[in-house]
Amino acid sequence: MGALFIFRFATLCCMTTPIDTDRLLLIVTGAHLRAERSDRPLGYRLCNEVTRRLENDAELKGTLDVMVCSDLWYLNNEDLRRRPTISIGEPGVNALAAFLADRLEPAFVVDDVLSVQLDLNGVDLIASCWGVAPSATASAVDAFIERYLDVFLSRAVAASTT
Repeated sequence: MGALFIFRFATLCCMTTPIDTDRLLLIVTGAHLRAERSDRPLGYRLCNEVTRRLENDAELKGTLDVMVCSDLWYLNNEDLRRRPTISIGEPGVNALAAFLADRLEPAFVVDDVLSVQLDLNGVDLIASCWGVAPSATASAVDAFIERYLDVFLSRAVAASTT
């Protein structure tokens, strides 16, 4: 019973803490049921990895708050759309991925399987990871983490502190 009380108390405290949108790095998943089942867990896995990297780097620690949100919140909020963002999920279930599909260059592609898209020049701090099936989307997220996450985080922190 004590652990349940602590969990509820911690949850209530977090709900009353204001969200500073100027410090956010967003991970956006679709609001579609398929996305909720497959992509949102990937979003939380990526969120944990980003948070771990930020906390373990003295220069990055405390610079960004990482949050997972739905494409509906993101696309309908101008303040959120200005923040560094990583979209997860295929264009059929994530409206942000659909919007970005022909606007971002492919950085890593396995033909007819998965795609990681982002601005390799770092002008636009937005990336999109998706695949034709949940396992392919997971592989796209893994590829983003391995190949691009550190540079993306450095650029996101630099943009947030200027």
